Formats: sequence, structure tokens, C-alpha cells
Amino acid sequence: MRIDAARTEAWPLLSYGFRPFFFGGAIWAVAAMVLWIGMITGNLDLAPGLPPVSWHVHEFLFGYVGAIVAGFLLTAVPNWTGRPPLRGLPLLALLALWIAGRCAFLLSGWTGYAAAAFIDALFLPALALLILREVRAAENKGNVRIGILVFVLALANILFHTEMIVYGQAAFATRGSISLTILLIMLIGGRIVPNFTRNWLAGKGNHRLPAQMDRFDYAALATGAVALALWTFRPAAPLTCLFLLAAGALHTVRLGRWSGWRTLREPLVFILHAGYAFIPLGFALVGLSLIWPDVLSPSVALHAWTTGAMGVMTLAVMTRATRGHSGRPLTAPPSTQLIYLCVVAAVIFRLTELVFPDAALTLYALSAIAWIAAFAGFLIIYSPMLLFSRS
Repeated sequence: MRIDAARTEAWPLLSYGFRPFFFGGAIWAVAAMVLWIGMITGNLDLAPGLPPVSWHVHEFLFGYVGAIVAGFLLTAVPNWTGRPPLRGLPLLALLALWIAGRCAFLLSGWTGYAAAAFIDALFLPALALLILREVRAAENKGNVRIGILVFVLALANILFHTEMIVYGQAAFATRGSISLTILLIMLIGGRIVPNFTRNWLAGKGNHRLPAQMDRFDYAALATGAVALALWTFRPAAPLTCLFLLAAGALHTVRLGRWSGWRTLREPLVFILHAGYAFIPLGFALVGLSLIWPDVLSPSVALHAWTTGAMGVMTLAVMTRATRGHSGRPLTAPPSTQLIYLCVVAAVIFRLTELVFPDAALTLYALSAIAWIAAFAGFLIIYSPMLLFSRS
């Protein structure tokens, strides 16, 4: 059956990048967690080419986060460049690459790891090239670095697969991928969090607005970038811990300069601050875990960045972008507030293991349940907005 371009463009799901990728990403956030639970309990063996932990890491970083990054950038870049968004058949083709990557590893027992890795590695370079093409065509040099970061993330994915094939594990690529994603959140979050906060406060007549981007922000970003690079390449070096703790302190101050406490009355704005708060917390916990690994588990501390900064910030962006681009009021109704509470609870349960390691299994289960509830709730509430035009 031939798919007509005009028909696909008329279909709301393919009218804007956030629609298919937020929808698919949320489905995968639920499905991957359910599959992960089945794998660690020994009830499933769906990815024999990957150890279960490596599958979990990869499908969160490059599967779920990759989809949300794509949805956000394919929506934001047209606003930044003034060019038309990707839609219709080209958007469908990009979505197909992402879906193929997810399916490839579920079928890697039949295809082999190398074939699955090749298929999976196609999506992020395609996304990076699309972004770079758009910002270059618009001569929007300020956003070239975003496209370059996505391209480097694509290289990190290829490195992940290379490490897995050669060494059977991907510790370096995992740290590098987490670092690149955190850097993306630091850059993009530094743009959207204060801007959305400023707009909301100004609309309420509040003249005490977030600080403008200045030298302090650049110093915080530079310190954070150095800390992440050191953690990626030299995680055991004493200087790494020093930079991680310094970055944590600077990004705490940076977040404070955005006046987040003034947005408590609007959870749609406040959740952005809550999500960004896990950036400095992650710097602090990862840094301290390098000093006292027997007291603070490094793998658990890392979830301040993964479940916390990535999970909370992506859900915050998904809800706001979906409401804004589907013509809904930019406010969080009680149902949306509930899914915010669920995703934050998922982080808290996961990090509480640092204090109560004997309750690790119970806390892990509670964290997984809260995570599934958050993204299943997103699908229930926001799928109609993503799949259909507002009548």
C-alpha cells in the first residue's frame, strides 16, 4: 500500500517531531522497565547479545532518552531557526530508524549482536545530521553546538557497541554517554528553565525575575563540562572528585539564580527546577561516592543523574511541550501533578538505598513501580493530545 506524503502530513502524529517521539518514548519507558524487571528476575532473556545491566543502560540512554531528545529538538529547532519542521514521510522514516533499533536488540538472539548494533547505530547520526542541516541552512551558528553534541552522542553509541563486542562491557562509553546527556541538559535546561520561569513570573506581575545568562553561568557550565570529562576518562583521579564537588556547588547556585521557589504555584514550571536540581545533586553524590564507595554506592549515586535529572526533566519537557503545541493551557492539572509526584518518587526511592542498603530490593521495586506509573500516566493523559488534533 502506497503511503501518500500529503496524507501523512495531515495525520497529527506525523505533523511535528514531539508527537511520535514523545509517544514512542513514553511507551518504551514503560515497556523497557517491565522487560528489565523480567530480565533481572530471570523470567526473560530477550537480549542474549547483551548482559541485562548493559541492555538496561543502553535502552534507557539511547532508547528512551534518545527518543525524547529527538522529539524536543525536532520541535525546538524550527523555533530557533524559523524553518519548517520535519513532518510526514521524512519524520516517519526517522521514527522507523528509532523503532528498528529497539527491535534489533530484542531480536539479537536471531540476528546476532553485530547486526543489531549496526541497525541501532543508524538513528542518532541521522538525527544529528538533520539538526546540523537546519541550523546551517538558517545560519544559526549559536545552535551548532547542540547538533555537534548529538553527533558526539551518536559516536558514543557506536563506541558502546564496540566496547561490548571487544570487551564484553561498556564502562567507558556508559560514562561518556551519561556525561554527554547531562551536558545537553545543562545547556538546554539553562535556556528553557529561566526563560519559562521569566515568562510565568512576568505574566503574574512579578518583577523579581531569573538572572540573565552571564559569566557565572559560563563558569558553571565550563566547570561541569570539565568534571564530566574527568569522570568519563579518569574516574579514579583525585582531581575528578574535586571538580565534581565544585560543579555541584556552582550548579546549585545557578539553579538558585532562576528563582524556582517563586513558581511553586505552577507545577508545570516548578517541575523544571526540580528536574534540574538533580544535576548538582548528581555531581555531589557521584563525587562523594568516589571518596567513600563503601558508604555511598557509586551505581546508586549515579541515579541522581539518570532517573533524576534525565527522567524528571524529560517528563517535564514532554508535558509542557505537548500542552503548548496542542493548544492546551500552560498549567498542570491535578492528573499531571500526580505523574510528576510519581517520577520524583521513583528517584527518591532509588536514592534512599544509599541510606538504607538493606532495603535495596524493596526500594528498587517501589522505584520501578513509581516510574511505570509516571509514564503510563503520561500515556493515559497525553496520548489524545499527541495522536489527534484538537477539535
